[in-house]
Amino acid sequence: MKTKYLISCLALLAIISCKTPLSVANVQTQKNISISKELPEDAIFTKVIEPYKVELEGKMNKLISHTSVDLTKQGDNSNLGNLLADYTFEGADAWGKKNGLPNGVDAAVINIGGIRTNIGAGDILTKHVYEVMPFENELIIVKMKGTDLQGLFDYYLKTQVNNPVSHFYIETENGMNVKELVNGKEIEPTKIYYIATSDYLAMGGDNMSFFEKGELIPTGIKLRDLFLEKFIANPEVKSPTDIRLNFKNKKNKTDE
Repeated sequence: MKTKYLISCLALLAIISCKTPLSVANVQTQKNISISKELPEDAIFTKVIEPYKVELEGKMNKLISHTSVDLTKQGDNSNLGNLLADYTFEGADAWGKKNGLPNGVDAAVINIGGIRTNIGAGDILTKHVYEVMPFENELIIVKMKGTDLQGLFDYYLKTQVNNPVSHFYIETENGMNVKELVNGKEIEPTKIYYIATSDYLAMGGDNMSFFEKGELIPTGIKLRDLFLEKFIANPEVKSPTDIRLNFKNKKNKTDE
């Protein structure tokens, strides 16, 4: 026992003796450098990043589509909002049919706040899609009961916010839901619905707590990548003009 104790002590001393003694760095106060337009560029740094800068600018300025009209996010049925909602639906529908949902998805909803800017009439470049959707949101499919989906219609009745939808028709008047349609049909309480949206909304963002009652199905698809793919596939954009949100006698404008 004494031998083991002695060996342990010697080992501990050896470890302690091998440690490098701490030293205090000599810190000296230097003059602050003001960052401004007059600050000269670092020639070496500029030379190193130049090829990457040229490559990035080339990708961002790539022509991917064209629109003959301004695509805007303003209004209850904004053409840009409805277009991106349709792209969300189409992407989720195609993914679902390849991954165990033979009938695809039923509808889609996105938030107008996630659309950061408009796209003017003319050529659409890659950078325009990045400006519209700068976030890394994922496309999510939410499996919901018809009874829980009622929460979505109640949300629009309460907020009357112009969050874009696809394959929904929501009509309100005088504080009441007048029509609530999915693919042109009324909700069936016992039916299972599959709603495409973003991970942000699926987790209850923008107070969409009704999604929390559903089952989330991740797709692994980034919404921005999906939108880029859709614009590339449509050289001439045809913006939707149909009515999806019909808030009659709307008093308070809540457009983003």
